[in-house]
Amino acid sequence: MPTSVNGYLINTGSKLVLVDTGAGLLFGPTLGNLEANLKAAGYQPEQVDEVLVTHMHGDHVGGLVLDGKLAFPNATVHAGQEDADFWLSKSKLDQASAEMKGFFQGAMASLNPYVAAGKFKPIRGGTELLPGIKAVPAHGHTPGHNIYVIESRGQKLVLWGDLMHVAAVQFVQPQVAISFDVDAKAAAMERKKAYADAAKGRYLVGSAHLPFPGLGHIRAEGRGYAWVPVDYQ
Repeated sequence: MPTSVNGYLINTGSKLVLVDTGAGLLFGPTLGNLEANLKAAGYQPEQVDEVLVTHMHGDHVGGLVLDGKLAFPNATVHAGQEDADFWLSKSKLDQASAEMKGFFQGAMASLNPYVAAGKFKPIRGGTELLPGIKAVPAHGHTPGHNIYVIESRGQKLVLWGDLMHVAAVQFVQPQVAISFDVDAKAAAMERKKAYADAAKGRYLVGSAHLPFPGLGHIRAEGRGYAWVPVDYQ
């Protein structure tokens, strides 16, 4: 089953802010194109001032490091304190099952170089990180999963990270979880809350694994919801 892995670049006018970094080299040869696409859009990795991580799964943080070096050498990386406490913990890695160890190893390989360089700032609770850009806790998919709310000139965009994964299933049945959720019940609650708010507020949303570019609106339909993608052409 194909899926997109989307990152989002925000130019505030004074800062360049990247939300999630893709998989880098962690998920094989069909991913890891974020740096090339960033350059194609007219930006260089060195220009990125802040990197906001929704959560520390490899397909969101793998692009932080390239050949063992900081891919965004001038950026400060932000992510939930609870995710840092979980995914960067040596003791939790040691206790993890064989199939889960790779999640911890990918997070450590991607984040620890920024931690060592003093370029990692954990997020605690709902926090305005920059004017018009706020982190909002949406824990469940991971212990410190955050969504990001961007507001400018009366317009609003909410970047969902991994609140949902499979459009054909989870818009119609928001209660359905995915095996990657650390806490499936909490993730489902956050998903339902986000869907209802987006349908009521009629604002733009972006999601990491919806078909590129992952931007659109959501509307209530029956007992579930329907996705209305942006025509980016």
